[in-house]
Amino acid sequence: MGQANVLPLNEPMSTDQSPKSMKKYFLFAILCTFSIISFGQLRERQKIDSIFKAWDRPDVPGCALGVVKEGKLIYAKGYGISDLEHDIPLTSSSVFYIGSVSKQFVTFSILLLEEQGKLDLDDRIQKYLPDFPEYGTPLTIRHFIHHTSGVRDFLTLMHLKGRNYLDNTDVNEVYDLIKRQKTLNFSPGEKYLYSNSCYFMLAMIIEKAAGQSLKEFAHENIFEPLGMKHTLFYDDNTDLIKNRVFSYHKKPDGDGFDNLIMRFDLVGSGGVYSNIGDLFLWDQNFYDNKLGKGGQGIIDKMHEEGLLNNGESSGYAFALHNGRYKGLKTVSHGGSLAGYRAQLLRFPEERFSVIILANRGDAKPTGKAYQVADIMLKDKLVDEPKKKGVSAKMGGSSDTLEKFIQNQLVGIYEIQPGVVLEITVKNGSLHVLQRWDNSSYQIVPTIGNTYETLSDPSIQFEFSALENDLTQTLTVFQNGNETTGTRKSESTLSILNLEDYTGDFYSDELDVSYLFVVEDAKLKVKVADYEAQELMPKETDTFVYDGKLVRFNRENGAIKGFELDAGRVTNLKFDKQ
Repeated sequence: MGQANVLPLNEPMSTDQSPKSMKKYFLFAILCTFSIISFGQLRERQKIDSIFKAWDRPDVPGCALGVVKEGKLIYAKGYGISDLEHDIPLTSSSVFYIGSVSKQFVTFSILLLEEQGKLDLDDRIQKYLPDFPEYGTPLTIRHFIHHTSGVRDFLTLMHLKGRNYLDNTDVNEVYDLIKRQKTLNFSPGEKYLYSNSCYFMLAMIIEKAAGQSLKEFAHENIFEPLGMKHTLFYDDNTDLIKNRVFSYHKKPDGDGFDNLIMRFDLVGSGGVYSNIGDLFLWDQNFYDNKLGKGGQGIIDKMHEEGLLNNGESSGYAFALHNGRYKGLKTVSHGGSLAGYRAQLLRFPEERFSVIILANRGDAKPTGKAYQVADIMLKDKLVDEPKKKGVSAKMGGSSDTLEKFIQNQLVGIYEIQPGVVLEITVKNGSLHVLQRWDNSSYQIVPTIGNTYETLSDPSIQFEFSALENDLTQTLTVFQNGNETTGTRKSESTLSILNLEDYTGDFYSDELDVSYLFVVEDAKLKVKVADYEAQELMPKETDTFVYDGKLVRFNRENGAIKGFELDAGRVTNLKFDKQ
């Protein structure tokens, strides 16, 4: 709502050739074909369809695709099923939850209110939310927009508290949880760290400044004027949405799908439902703005990246990522929640966009959007390093640097505290194992000592710093962000007395207790109704589990508490009871 992501595996076609199944598939094919004919016979359609072949079936969820070129929606099609219980096919008219793609409608609403003189981007948050903690330092709307506030992410906090985000959650409960935090992750403006809390509260600020809900404001000022008749901020889960798509995850054993029934109706961090046709209208408004006072000034501002305190770019504009792909400028943002996945990728100078809305958790629409771009823009794309890394810093080119062999790369790298990647060689190819979710995928060499995933060129891995015949550093590039990790050695730390760490620990900021126990000679933590998780020793008094880092602290030799780092939440304190 990123780390390197798992690449989806193509599923085999069904071998069921019964008359009943063939009849169902024939009807499905007719519906999909109608979508194709409606937008003409695109020359490249067979190549595009091959990207989604594994989903072009009557028994699996999939996605809707829109391809935009020079002001026209030249190709729109649905692949797969929108509702597996009722065998309803996906079409380009299907309505999806678009996750964090919603955030650009929040920032545009903020800029419209600024245009109306109802707020200023440098207003302090407390002007609109007077009960929000001061933290001893100014926090502004601008900090919230560019994710430079340091405010802890509420979805992460809910997870740490033992709450399932799929359940209905009251706005006041979430706001109280955010306000309950005694510290920030860092001083405002010091760094960039994505936080859904900021956009959740921007929705509250819009309501205060506009005198109406975000749902109402966006409808009157964005969706209705652009003719986006199937788009809304969904702030009441009892409301009906015509042609809504359900979302799915593969079952743990890989056989079939689970329906992720979502009663989540918080807006700001996400909350928008839309379809291909409506997002095409939104995409086109970036070339010829018809909203507010009109003109491109507000559009230009949407693309301005925030600045850190040191004057460097935060790398994040107004809920847009500015980037480059094979020599061409890109503007993009993705979204995900439950089993919904979305990507809106624009090549503004080519007036070309790809919109993918999916209803399966393994969709990875970003990689597929770039694959579509590879087909449609093949004459304009040039192969080039996606990111200037170690070779540029050393003042040379990749061709002049020593090329490492695979065995020099294998090992364990910690790219964030408690977030570990393991590099292995399988069948002569390099593979990445994400230890936080036990998923694995292949990476292939590009230039020098840089590798990328097979279907998502926005994710790259660069190895450097050869020492003792092993690389010591792994840098991961994704969506304009750069994360550098260092090689780690496995340590059993057999001298640890695991009983030292057992007991009940309470966090006042979460209002929750964590129970640490030793079971089968392993230290485990139990939180709410979650299954107990095993903690792996990292060093004395420091453990990792499920991508989280636990640092125990002592007083006179006895464990008194610990601090927890969990990605978008850091230094969360627990006291032993």
